[in-house]
Amino acid sequence: MARQNPTVLSYGDADAMRRRSTGLVSPPVDALRQIDAWECGHAAAAVVTRDAVATHGDTGIALRWASVTKLLSAYAGLLAAEEGIVDLDEAAGPPGATVRHLLAHTSGLPFEGAAPIGRPGERRIYSNTGIEVFADRLASEAGMSFADYLRSGVLDPLGLVGELRGSPAESFDGPLDDLVRFARELLAPRLVAAETLAEATSVQFPGLTGVLPGFGRQEPNDWGLGFELRDGKAPHWTGAGNSPRTYGHFGRSGTFLWVDPEREAALCVLTDREFGDWAATAWPALSDAVLAAL
Repeated sequence: MARQNPTVLSYGDADAMRRRSTGLVSPPVDALRQIDAWECGHAAAAVVTRDAVATHGDTGIALRWASVTKLLSAYAGLLAAEEGIVDLDEAAGPPGATVRHLLAHTSGLPFEGAAPIGRPGERRIYSNTGIEVFADRLASEAGMSFADYLRSGVLDPLGLVGELRGSPAESFDGPLDDLVRFARELLAPRLVAAETLAEATSVQFPGLTGVLPGFGRQEPNDWGLGFELRDGKAPHWTGAGNSPRTYGHFGRSGTFLWVDPEREAALCVLTDREFGDWAATAWPALSDAVLAAL
């Protein structure tokens, strides 16, 4: 049984974090006020750096993260790899596929369904099923449910109060405060080695084409281990000012998280408005306004 005694980290009280740098707060908050025009029932956003947080909106309301859940699940996979529970290059999923293929959306599995529609490593096929197969494999090797491993290995150590309520590809519910804490971990990892995160946010199986949901065919459609990579994609949901090294994910529930290592900053957004044409315009505009404010 793994993860019996998880390390508990403290990132401090959310209000205390926001007070650490008054210089950061005002311009980013002004930029974040763009979310007020998004016609959402609820929207909250935060700009995160290594030592400060600026927020707008109620950060304590739990909302559905949708596919942003994949980032938490992938992070659990990185932890499991470091603990020796899984090997990224061990066989898993369809014949010829590995854990790495599953996390990088190139196992050949479709968005949903068990029957492969391609060969491993041939195309970038965005797949909820692939993440679910990966999670099942981790659970089997760890001797505990994936939700329990995620809780003890990632959520509790980071102080996240949300809950995985179904698929590890899309079913985490939690408040913006949780997303902020996870963003801080990505900016300065303590649960996994910096080298492990660097590998997860570098291109896996370079040169593969594929469809970025909501934004069409990308050549290449670069991806890391669970983390979608900005690189030179166009169109894209991040801003024109984001560096090519930016990584993260968005969710169909109107959520996203990006981390830009070159700016040493992250942007977290949760809403209750489903992704659509509005987001494809509003999200890049918000991203560029935040980058300008920094």
